[in-house]
Amino acid sequence: MAVEFRSFAGFLLLCWIGAASALIGSETLAPPVPKAISDLRDSIVKGLGFQGAEDFKVSGFDVRDALVGHSVAYEFDIEVDKKVVPFKLLEDVNRWDFVDLPIFRPPPPADSGDEEKALAEMKSRREGVVAPVLPPFQIAGPMELWIQDADDMRLALPHDVDAGTLRKVLLSDGAAVTVKGARSVSLRHPLELPLPLNRTNLHDGSHVASGLLNIAEALRSSARSSDQPLVSLRIIGPSSLTSSKLKLKRLSPGLVELSSSSRSVPASPEDLNLSEGRNLWPLTSLNGSASNLRGFEELLSSVLGKKGFENGKFRLLKADVSAQTYMKMSFAVEKKLADGDADWSRFPSWKTKPEKATAHFEVLARVEGGRKVVPERIQEVQPAHIEDSVIDSVQTGNISMTQLPLMFPPPSFFTI
Repeated sequence: MAVEFRSFAGFLLLCWIGAASALIGSETLAPPVPKAISDLRDSIVKGLGFQGAEDFKVSGFDVRDALVGHSVAYEFDIEVDKKVVPFKLLEDVNRWDFVDLPIFRPPPPADSGDEEKALAEMKSRREGVVAPVLPPFQIAGPMELWIQDADDMRLALPHDVDAGTLRKVLLSDGAAVTVKGARSVSLRHPLELPLPLNRTNLHDGSHVASGLLNIAEALRSSARSSDQPLVSLRIIGPSSLTSSKLKLKRLSPGLVELSSSSRSVPASPEDLNLSEGRNLWPLTSLNGSASNLRGFEELLSSVLGKKGFENGKFRLLKADVSAQTYMKMSFAVEKKLADGDADWSRFPSWKTKPEKATAHFEVLARVEGGRKVVPERIQEVQPAHIEDSVIDSVQTGNISMTQLPLMFPPPSFFTI
């Protein structure tokens, strides 16, 4: 009797452990969905037309499978013949990692007595997000820079200079600075750019195949002959402006002018990284022969069409280059199959016909401000292919081994 009781008690203990494990496993497998991810899921479901459909089921959007990476986004608006054509380009993400972003965590409980504590915790989460920055780049004058969100910016010419909190920097002709730690660079005013793309307009009269280099050279010539700064850029969040030798002149609080201290005449193209006409002004750290710029030039040529070979102008209304945080997640859409939805003529007779069809997708989304996720691209992906395994009885027509013909292998001289 004691043996039976101990066996029964052990059975109850095993059941209790199994139930606790199942409960813990279910909580682990189904974590609370953060609001940013639920909003992303709702927008995708609505955009794909699955909202309100009873025969569709959307699954996935698990933050534990989300991959995070940083990239550089380019946005341009070009006006051609009173038509605005937007461009949006994205560099390939070099590295995807599993990162625990604050938006992946469920919001803290906001009890009636702990509302201030919950708000403080949410604020600390947002402030703990490290925003991506652009790689260092060089800008050459003549132009003006409007500095935003850079109260602690370092100014080195080449030694550190205390110029207070800068809001505007004028770069004279011949002056060039290297910008580090910027989050974005954008054009403040539209520009009129000359056409055709390809023409002989360099100082030595030679012909350059790149239309972007021709535009940059023509724009620089116009800026040097203009009394007012022709190009005006807004730079958000730079950590430093550095140069080898520049002279600083304070014009007003928050406004300085940087000019070349070694000469009174404008610097030569060689001094501004413009040797052999390969670099684009005013961003002289960009190589005009790079493959990504070649691709953009081909895209621009296709938009301009015949106008790109004629004398004229087109307008650059918007130019924005920014460092962005991107996230990609997978999800699946399941649909009930009705009569006539699938062709079963090539389906094996021994297989059970499925009642549902599943499509797998991957969404690429942009993380904005550490609080919002905006979908940018959704594409269908193919899941891992599973090979069918069939037992021998099915392959041979489900007959017994006694009905198979006897086969005698040829004798072997090494058989004992």
